[in-house]
Amino acid sequence: MPEVTLPDGTRIEAEVNGAGPVLLLPVDPRPAEGPEADAARKWGADPELGRSLIDGLTGFRVVAFDYQGHRMAHPAELTPEVITEDFLAIADGVDAPRFSYYGYSWLALSGLQLALRTDRLDALVMGGYPPVDGPYEQMLAVTRATHEMSGTPPKTDVMPGDWDSVQVTLSTAQTKQFVTLYEALQEFDDRSVELSCPRLAFAGSEDRIEYGERWGGVTVDIAGPLIRERATLEARGWTVEVLDGLDHMSAMQAKAVLPVLRPFLEKLSLRPRVP
Repeated sequence: MPEVTLPDGTRIEAEVNGAGPVLLLPVDPRPAEGPEADAARKWGADPELGRSLIDGLTGFRVVAFDYQGHRMAHPAELTPEVITEDFLAIADGVDAPRFSYYGYSWLALSGLQLALRTDRLDALVMGGYPPVDGPYEQMLAVTRATHEMSGTPPKTDVMPGDWDSVQVTLSTAQTKQFVTLYEALQEFDDRSVELSCPRLAFAGSEDRIEYGERWGGVTVDIAGPLIRERATLEARGWTVEVLDGLDHMSAMQAKAVLPVLRPFLEKLSLRPRVP
């Protein structure tokens, strides 16, 4: 698996699969194992998500890299500019002058920031985060609360789906970088964004989390803006998909993503080669 040196000097593995139009995919291509896999399943996550997505995108040149895992191991001053420089370094490292990008949740908003800072994108796909009326203020409250609780001993009696029972097991350095990111985005006006590349936004219709007071007492509504502003987004060139009955965790699974992502890419001039 090739390694790419990022601007801060750290090195990240980037697994390249297939041939065809390039898709940058910030997911871990290696399935989780043991307790990590068990914990993922309890929360409705797929410990093999990265591999499932890669396998479902045959005919494209998929560049998979665990950016979140990398930044957990190597915390950074995580600003939109730093993220953009990292993603472009990865594209350069695999000889991809042009590429499409798909990210989910905070990696979706990172893709939006990337699109604003480069003309190398063939397409942008945002899952689990709306391109307009994004919950930047609410996520700052959640990440600040997370940062304040970081470093405390975790409890073991956590019920999957009960966000109030979740204990923070991350270090202060790991959580601080996400506070930095959302602080940097507080003045960002996503309604002023103008992009020319093809773009898709999707989320589950039930993607809305109400956080208790220990998490800032805010509601992070992902589905609402997509549903409410769908006509406006489509008039501005976005393709919008709302996945009925799915929440934040279920809408990120390969069985939900691939039926939306692959047809969107295939409809572009980015038609994959037949294996």
